Amino acid sequence: MSSQLPDETKVVIVGGGIVGCSLAYHLTRFGWKDVVLLEQNQLAGGTTWHAAGLVGRLRTSNSLTKINKYSAELYAGLEQETGHSVGWKQVGSLIVAKSENRMIQLRRTAAMSEWFGVEVRMISAEDAKVKWPLLRIDDVRGAAWLPQDGKVIPKEVALALAKGAQKRGARLIEAVRVLEVLHHNGRANGVRVTTDKSEIGNPKSEIEAGRPASSATHEIRAEYVVLTGGMWTRELALRCGVTVPLYPVEHHYVITEPIEGAFDEMPVGRDPDLCLYFRGEGNAIVLGAFQAESKAWRVERVPDNFSFQLLDPDWERYAEPLKNGKWRIPALETCRFAKFVNGPESFTPDNNFIMGETTELGNLFVAAGFNSVGIASAGGAGKYLAEWMIEGRPTLDLWSVDIRRFGPWANNRAFLRERVTEVLGLHYQLAWPNREFETGRGLRKSPLHDRLATAGACFGVKNGWERPNWFARYDECAPHPAFGHPLPSSDEGRGQVEGRSRATTSSNSVLFAEQPSIEYSFTRQNWFANHAFEHRATRENVAVFDQTAFGKLTVEGCSTNGAVSKPI
Repeated sequence: MSSQLPDETKVVIVGGGIVGCSLAYHLTRFGWKDVVLLEQNQLAGGTTWHAAGLVGRLRTSNSLTKINKYSAELYAGLEQETGHSVGWKQVGSLIVAKSENRMIQLRRTAAMSEWFGVEVRMISAEDAKVKWPLLRIDDVRGAAWLPQDGKVIPKEVALALAKGAQKRGARLIEAVRVLEVLHHNGRANGVRVTTDKSEIGNPKSEIEAGRPASSATHEIRAEYVVLTGGMWTRELALRCGVTVPLYPVEHHYVITEPIEGAFDEMPVGRDPDLCLYFRGEGNAIVLGAFQAESKAWRVERVPDNFSFQLLDPDWERYAEPLKNGKWRIPALETCRFAKFVNGPESFTPDNNFIMGETTELGNLFVAAGFNSVGIASAGGAGKYLAEWMIEGRPTLDLWSVDIRRFGPWANNRAFLRERVTEVLGLHYQLAWPNREFETGRGLRKSPLHDRLATAGACFGVKNGWERPNWFARYDECAPHPAFGHPLPSSDEGRGQVEGRSRATTSSNSVLFAEQPSIEYSFTRQNWFANHAFEHRATRENVAVFDQTAFGKLTVEGCSTNGAVSKPI
């Protein structure tokens, strides 16, 4: 690694994990050679090194799938290009289902994958056992097989990308802590750094303590600054007034002692109904979990020197995943465990990572908060962010990860601590249509909120605002007080009656939800008749909408009337 700090460069990348190394690799590959990457400790020492190394291609959108597909293709050829082994093995992945709803979701996934260009095949429980012989399949209804998925050694991928970037001219410098992002006239124009060991480990930076810059600091001027510092990114961004809402969560997996029948080329296995994933590790097994309720790493500030470190094992919190793992893989009943990995990872409020140019400062870009998909997404994220910087705009529809989707409301620490405990588990929860977050609610409320709640509103959340999705019906005989309109036809209100304890039925057999709570389903949910009733009332009579949560624009100037009168 280089050790001499430059005075200026075109791009400064802050953070030497797999994402930062990927960005440096792709910027130099696309022709921007004047790139400096700064790492406060050692490359890959934050979250990258302890990640499980799963590389799945399929995501929830075409754009995110393209990112992961590119990553897999890149990793497969990286050793040949750089001479550095990354441990890539295309072992495939297996997702088993023990519930009918999970089978519905897997069938939908398989159908969607055709459009995304990813091979997914539905197979029987017996075929799943052929691919993963140690599985118990008594309760398995079926499975999905994704033959193109694989696994890597995350640290080695980061180092290979770093090596590729260096070969093309990038400078990668370790043991340099960035104290602040410099800016002028609304644009980032460099960083102030220190190589002083006492400053790197100091729990309060010079800026936080209000001290003047010391002789141990150095300024690097740059056209572009990119924050790829993982769980350190939020705090560094705050120092220059930029919102990057992410927070670290404790994430666990265990590695067994050698088990008879286990081998390294076993597929990556997932049992989302039991919140588990598993794969081969030599002749042992890695067993990990995405629990529905996780534990935020409750630190006021992520220590600067937290490098190649883990948190204490939490066997008590891991008791349920371990019990489920022993059910799904009976060989775990009698094995010993060689290692408990409890590492912090950063998560965002909506379970999508954060990428792009910040609204607060021009030429300041971010790629962070990867929600446990950082290894699988890093290759593509580096490519598409590099293209974004070079072209001046995204070359792919990246709105779902664009940093501009968040405002300052999302950076509330108490909100983040609560929300991220739910977000981690969403990876394996059923992907219900119209699912609403349960944590971090009530952050922003309309002045009419209490009146709407009294009227039976079932609230959803958009941009932090509590907004009515629909209204419950308390009286099966009278029309809803907000509408005063005849009931819709039975066809408009048909739904699944079975299992619905909080619903009313009118004289023409329409099922209404009488409590303001959602009962999730892949078919019509319990609020369908309520929604149809409100829709018809709005179309044929009069309705009042609370638009507090919508954006407001102030248009000023001599041609204002003409400008706002033009149809869009």
